Amino acid sequence: MKPTIPQLFVGDLRPLLPEGELSGIFKALADSPLILGPEGFAGDRQGDREHHGGPEKALHQYPAEHYARLAAHRPGQAGAMNPGALGENLSTLGWTEHNVCVGDIFRLGPCRIQVSQPRQPCWKINRKLGDEDLARFIADEGLTGWYYRVLEGGTVGPGDAFELVDRPAPEVSLARLWQASHARKPERREVEALLATPGLSPNWARKLANKARVSWVDRPGS
Repeated sequence: MKPTIPQLFVGDLRPLLPEGELSGIFKALADSPLILGPEGFAGDRQGDREHHGGPEKALHQYPAEHYARLAAHRPGQAGAMNPGALGENLSTLGWTEHNVCVGDIFRLGPCRIQVSQPRQPCWKINRKLGDEDLARFIADEGLTGWYYRVLEGGTVGPGDAFELVDRPAPEVSLARLWQASHARKPERREVEALLATPGLSPNWARKLANKARVSWVDRPGS
């Protein structure tokens, strides 16, 4: 696929109303270079470090084309359905859960990042956008986006190239992984195949194995 130019988003902590819990879901479009390290962009923060951020979820990418579907689903919130609204760090056109695979390695400017797992949408999306069913719709439709780990950091600027450079598991799309992990009774053979995927986040693999009641060992580099 021809390289696309991503939009970059970062954000500090802000209160999420009405309770006022601090959250990093509010992002602003970056207009200057950003330093990318093992836990994401400098200046980008997460309020709940137990469930967000960390090396396996250093960057979140969300397909810009999904916003049209979200707007059609909830016309009353259509004006808010724009890139950055779901708290993503990268926004692109042309890459979706159906043509991005677990373990894919992308070049982002001088950096290298690797797809680690889908994003599990949570209640903060509902609260930010004023729709208590939006996260469920996103999950049901598989419009989740995904996370990266950072293999090589550096300084990334708006307009830098973004392209796929390696695909170790071309048969394991994010859509396939999402479908299996959210099936009521996932097939054991399918789960075992997915658990062997290079680059799959250990935490995601553990949850998938527990759901299907299959054994899994947290292997270095898995």
